[in-house]
Amino acid sequence: MSLTSSLNIGYSALTASQLAIQVTGNNLANLATPGYSRQLAILTPMRGSGLPGLNSGRGVRILDVQRQVDQALQSRLWTGVSREHGAARALQIIAQIETTLNELSGFDVSSAMSEFFNIWSEGGNLTTVGPTIVQQGDTLAGHLRQVRRELYEQRSQVDGQLASAVAHADAILNEIARLNVEIVSVEGTAGTASALRDQRDMLVTNLSEFMEVNVIEQSGGNLDVFVGSTPIILGSRARGLTLERTSQGNQISVAVRVTSDGTKLPINDGMIGALLSSRDATIVDTIEKLDELAAQLIFRVNRLHATGRNERGFTSLTSTLRVLPADRGLALNDPNNASLSGLPFGPTNGGFMVHVTSTATGATEIVRIDVDLDGINASGSAGFQDDTSLDDITAALNAITGLSATVSPDGRMSITASAGYEFSFAQDSSDVLATLGVNSFFEGTSAGDIAVRADLQADPTGVTLGRDENGTFVANGTALAIAGVQSEALEAFSGMSVDEFWAGAVSNLGVKAGAARTNADATRVVRESLQAQRDATSGVSVDEESLNLINYQRAYQGAARFIQIVDELTRTLISLV
Repeated sequence: MSLTSSLNIGYSALTASQLAIQVTGNNLANLATPGYSRQLAILTPMRGSGLPGLNSGRGVRILDVQRQVDQALQSRLWTGVSREHGAARALQIIAQIETTLNELSGFDVSSAMSEFFNIWSEGGNLTTVGPTIVQQGDTLAGHLRQVRRELYEQRSQVDGQLASAVAHADAILNEIARLNVEIVSVEGTAGTASALRDQRDMLVTNLSEFMEVNVIEQSGGNLDVFVGSTPIILGSRARGLTLERTSQGNQISVAVRVTSDGTKLPINDGMIGALLSSRDATIVDTIEKLDELAAQLIFRVNRLHATGRNERGFTSLTSTLRVLPADRGLALNDPNNASLSGLPFGPTNGGFMVHVTSTATGATEIVRIDVDLDGINASGSAGFQDDTSLDDITAALNAITGLSATVSPDGRMSITASAGYEFSFAQDSSDVLATLGVNSFFEGTSAGDIAVRADLQADPTGVTLGRDENGTFVANGTALAIAGVQSEALEAFSGMSVDEFWAGAVSNLGVKAGAARTNADATRVVRESLQAQRDATSGVSVDEESLNLINYQRAYQGAARFIQIVDELTRTLISLV
């Protein structure tokens, strides 16, 4: 082996040590850089050469500079990030709903209902209770409308957050696809593109905050990204994300789809997954429960109020339900009757009594109006042709001496007593009066439009407190019956009362909130554990890098001293020539 070979060995040691020091310095420089993966210089001896039987080696070289990344652990961390962000957002939304409902505070739906029913129970004791009942009813209705409005505002906020999150995630997809192109280009000529790969991993981490993803790295360096089995990035092509809104009746449904082909993405975790599930399973469900409560409250109070009366009967009444001209001749139970088919309550087969009293003589005529809603026509076949319509009821009322009934242009039925007569209703087994809103207390069909009847607000004396029971007028009969609605077992609520139904809904929400808090804490701990494992593998250790720096420094110094000695030997050899 010649002195020239020795110089080459020294040079290789200097070069390798210098590059290794650069790698170590880069690690230390990025000690606090988020997402940075520690790099390791891989040294390998160069193949030796020399005299036959002797092999002294030709020095050292840098085989590769490798990123210290455990891909399996990195994938688990991405899943952990997705679950943590999803759980945190779900908890935030359910906490907002609890704040809106504000139960157990004294300023909640339960308290407003209790105060409303309590004032009815006092109806037989207070001579001027009408205005108080109307005021309390208006307070309850206003509270229900306010809660529903705030829940809808929360849903609108969630929809806005969804649109923003989908747009942000779509931008991240484009950045990942761009980095795929750069990484493939760089690694085709200059080895591992460590910095670009770190940037790409950070972008996947950011994407994981929005949705759960699976990644597959191709042999050329491209990273394909999937949600479930649906690809959203294939190599250099981002397939795009879009938020789709679809109207379904009075509801709007949303879905995240792939822009390129419209495939619906099954997103269950991350912020987008939490927003989607919380929107439908929590916010919309709470709105529906509130609407169910309001609908039954309206219906149960109205069916009792409609068949009640005060000491004197009525001289005129107008229903609150507006029936379209095309529906007035259709049976009340006909699915094609658009004015009634969408109601949360409705009439059934039965009838109701009409009491018409002469104010001069006190004589009362009682007439039963049958309401045929059995869904069977005259031939015995299923059909609605022979069932009762609004026009039929109007005609039956007109046939009673002392009464006239008409349907106004806006579709409301008006009933008027002739001069010297007054009227009232009783024993409505068909619930047609409550459905049409004849002598109702409430207007509306849900928590969104519930209100005390407008003319009662103007004249509270129209509130009916009494009723006829077994031929005897009971002055506080209706008031006590309405007070009993609070604890009445309702078929619509599977045997629960309105109080029990709402308490159950609030309790279920509380259970969900507790589970959401537990889940948020658990997913945070799991993500922190995975992050710690990732940092142990890929993070920069000052102590370890300092030791490496000392070793490479000494190697560099040793190589320099070796070259100096070879140089001296070379000079000695030349001086002998």
